[in-house]
Amino acid sequence: MQLAFGTDWQTTLSRATEVAPEAFDGDVLRNLIQGEWRSQGRPSALTTPVDGTVIAKLSRLDAGEALAAVRHSARTQREWAATPLAQRKERVVAALDLLTEHRDLLALLLVWEIGKPWRLACADVDRALDGVRWYVDEIDRQVAGREPLAGPVSNIASWNYPMSVLVHAELVQLLAGNAVIAKTPSQGGAVCLTVAHALMHRAGLPASLVSGGGEELSEVLVRAPEIGAVAFVGGRSNGGKVAAALLDSDKRHFIEQEGLNAWGVWNFSQWDALAAHLKKGFEYGKQRCTAYPRFVVQRELVDEFLDVYLPVVRAIRFGHPLAVENQGDPLPELDFGPLISAAKADELRRKVDEAIKAGAIPLYRGKNTGGRFLDGQETGAYVAPVALLAPPGRSRLMHAEPFGPVDTIVVVDTEDELLAAMNASNGALVASLACDDEELAAKLAQDLQAFKVGINKPRSRGDREEPFGGRGASWKGAFVGGDLLVHAVTVGEPGERLYGNFPDYSSYPPSI
Repeated sequence: MQLAFGTDWQTTLSRATEVAPEAFDGDVLRNLIQGEWRSQGRPSALTTPVDGTVIAKLSRLDAGEALAAVRHSARTQREWAATPLAQRKERVVAALDLLTEHRDLLALLLVWEIGKPWRLACADVDRALDGVRWYVDEIDRQVAGREPLAGPVSNIASWNYPMSVLVHAELVQLLAGNAVIAKTPSQGGAVCLTVAHALMHRAGLPASLVSGGGEELSEVLVRAPEIGAVAFVGGRSNGGKVAAALLDSDKRHFIEQEGLNAWGVWNFSQWDALAAHLKKGFEYGKQRCTAYPRFVVQRELVDEFLDVYLPVVRAIRFGHPLAVENQGDPLPELDFGPLISAAKADELRRKVDEAIKAGAIPLYRGKNTGGRFLDGQETGAYVAPVALLAPPGRSRLMHAEPFGPVDTIVVVDTEDELLAAMNASNGALVASLACDDEELAAKLAQDLQAFKVGINKPRSRGDREEPFGGRGASWKGAFVGGDLLVHAVTVGEPGERLYGNFPDYSSYPPSI
């Protein structure tokens, strides 16, 4: 095995610095603050999960430096909010054109930084660009009778979808008349986001990009009075801290947190259709908020389910996303590459070992020797697929999302047990039911604590007009997606109530 020609990191980094020289100081990433790229902050090494090597250095700001960036963003907010919509659209379209021009570079950066296979990295970039172009066409209608917020939108997002979640959200917020400030995820995606924000800045958009420790910067990016809204995507622990910091404020917020998305199997026989969904579900090693790592199966169907499931999990392809047999070969068609870090991989392996020691039955445990790697390559961040039957109640895998290629299968005998097992995490973003009787499935779906429920199909975050949110502990604040994303970052009539999951009430859009 060898690296595909022209995909090595040094060549990729050279391409990035040629596209956006203003954003780099050698291999150190600058921060986009106070309207310019500045070599400010403490350099910290960035490591790729692909092979464990250091690829760049991130300049971490302290709280005071971040606060100065927030205050500058607040000043630009007033000017941007007063900019006619037609001009805002022109600048966003100019940014989209620049991002489209460098789409392949952005995707290759994602391959190296967060380990996405090439096809999925391209999809991340394309979904961002295509999605925002839809908003450009719809924004006149969406902002009619509405005004931008009084302060910029602060974006704190996880590392797994830098373009289709973070950059996409920022560009829509900008269209709606808000300046934006984003925190670079500490675990991955920094170089891609640096290049993307350099192109956005070049197009005249009031966007800031800051790097630093979550504990130090979150206080500023969440609680600073200049901030008009907070958009957070991440785990429940950090999301809970953000929510707690907002308790004494009326600041707009949309806090997406993980949940254990479950797929229930009840009175079902369409196994060929399910097999295709099972395979697609392993994309990116289930490192996404709408992955399905839990299957709840009617006891009398367990044998038929395993007849379909086990061949799928055994055929999953993983390994180095850029390894080819011969120069000139296309990049490999993999289901996933590494997890985001060797530390995350070790943590997941410990959870699996703990569950098995506590009584879970290992149905399948893949090994890294089955992956596709370069000779002598570091493979600490790679985890082969694992399937566990009947995880014990005290297991961490019973109630929490693994965020990796580990499935748990729970066997049930009654509809009540089915619902209880599917609701194990007190709220989820999505759920699905495999059931021949769609009327029964629709009835059961009413008691599932998930924002979207699929009947004989998976659900996803969605694109363009489709709303997105969560139930229970998986979401706090306003829902997003489609018109709801624009409504979340604009102000309508006095007394307006947003669709969302709030402490005092839950309000859901008419159709999800």
